[in-house]
Amino acid sequence: MLAAGMMLLASAFVLSGCSTPIADLPATANPADAQARAGGYLPVNELPPERDSATMSPDERAKIERELLAARDRQASTVVKHAGK
Repeated sequence: MLAAGMMLLASAFVLSGCSTPIADLPATANPADAQARAGGYLPVNELPPERDSATMSPDERAKIERELLAARDRQASTVVKHAGK
């Protein structure tokens, strides 16, 4: 019983050496012109670039809101219809 416990402990010790973080190892197979690895944190102080296209006009926004409200009302009426069965 003691020998089995020692074997289990030894195998756990040996296998724990296989769990080194591979992501932090230096990349030796990457080409010279490969992009650098991205940092761990997002650039908080950098603003996104300006838009190439214009944002939605108020008319487009109102149309989409009307469509969403109509879809919500259709869904609610369908639920009420099926709830009565």
